[in-house]
Amino acid sequence: MAKKPENKNYKIVAENRRARYDYAIEDDLECGIMLEGSEVKSLRTGKAQIAESYAAVDDGELWLVNSYIPPYEQAKTFQHDERRRRKLLVKARELSKLWSATQREGMTLVPMVLYFNHKGRAKIKIGIAKGKKQADKRATEAKRDWQRQKARLLRDHS
Repeated sequence: MAKKPENKNYKIVAENRRARYDYAIEDDLECGIMLEGSEVKSLRTGKAQIAESYAAVDDGELWLVNSYIPPYEQAKTFQHDERRRRKLLVKARELSKLWSATQREGMTLVPMVLYFNHKGRAKIKIGIAKGKKQADKRATEAKRDWQRQKARLLRDHS
């Protein structure tokens, strides 16, 4: 397993575990995300979902579409829309790279992890991915099963 960061401010809010199964991730990119106040408070409770969401380049801007951030109960007057499009913050060079990957190469932008970094800012990791065929998924699953079985054999016979 991967080492967890030792900083106390780092906190994973939502993770798309199925992304690595459904897509072959070529590259990933850390993006900032524009949120309203009640959205940040709601994220701190840790109940957001990004499993059904995707990122898209539209009119020269990067957007996170169909992510779910539940309403914050204590915010009475200024509530946010749960499934609104949220703008992602990237540099112009990175945006042009993402646009060319999605338009020319047929790639997809898949959100992988939504988290608070060590400074306490909300970030999202976007994967530049290509969809896997059913045979590729089976091969990945077989490889993972073999790794588990190999580890079990080594553990039992050592």
